[in-house]
Amino acid sequence: MIDRYLRRLGLSEEPPSVEALFRLQSAHVERVAYENLEIWLDRPTTVDPAESVRRIASGRGGYCFHLNGAFSVLLKELGYQVTRHFGGVQNSPDNPPGADGNHLVLVVSGLPSDGNPDGRWFVDAGLGDAIHEPLPLVEGAYTQGPFRYGLRRSEAEPGGWRFDHDPRGGFAGMDFRPEPTGMDAFAAKHEYLSTSPESGFVQVAAIQRRDITGLDKLTGLVLKRVGAGPESSTTLDRPEDYFGALADVFGLTLDDVTAPEREKLWQRLYGAHERWMGRNDLS
Repeated sequence: MIDRYLRRLGLSEEPPSVEALFRLQSAHVERVAYENLEIWLDRPTTVDPAESVRRIASGRGGYCFHLNGAFSVLLKELGYQVTRHFGGVQNSPDNPPGADGNHLVLVVSGLPSDGNPDGRWFVDAGLGDAIHEPLPLVEGAYTQGPFRYGLRRSEAEPGGWRFDHDPRGGFAGMDFRPEPTGMDAFAAKHEYLSTSPESGFVQVAAIQRRDITGLDKLTGLVLKRVGAGPESSTTLDRPEDYFGALADVFGLTLDDVTAPEREKLWQRLYGAHERWMGRNDLS
């Protein structure tokens, strides 16, 4: 299964190194989409990393519990020292900082480099529109492509860390705790995010793919490109356009989804888009 995972990333197995770690994360966020379509397909998932590895190796993606859960397995199999951490994303500056368990964070240790003598790295393949490559777990400002980020000590989680997103990002920031944790710590939040009518994942289908020059994101039926130039936006109001974009832009061919399932998914997406348009009609 790990061989299939690496083939999905377009990489070969190599010994742990800073350079190899960078190749792994950048390939992951470029080739494995951040997506919540299983919710919209009425397919329950768990936070079991083995389940997530199988799904990713078979051509699909997921959100943080799936993406970072699977990525942590891959990194451990390749010989990296990796730990999982309890995190919390704040969707706006008005949200109080702190870790509420809505995000799984990875830290890789034992890889010192210039500017990072402690050898600890903030690694994340599950933040959607955020980092393209690992960040040294050192306080400072960082630039990746057109986006700027910050890392500093968390004011809400003693001993923990705070990631400040670019102002154009889809969330304000994220805090995570210093101590390692197990996957069972995220089970309740995953249940809420995947089933509650109040969950943003239940309300909106979201797909994102990061590359070095920017971000592709599909929110409902609206496809946007965010990068160094002006933001572009297109509404995909025909099923052939929507599923074509899934394959061409995000690498999601949905080979595991039957024709009736695709039709049901499209009807749900189009209905949600129509309701959104109705709520936002100012005429």
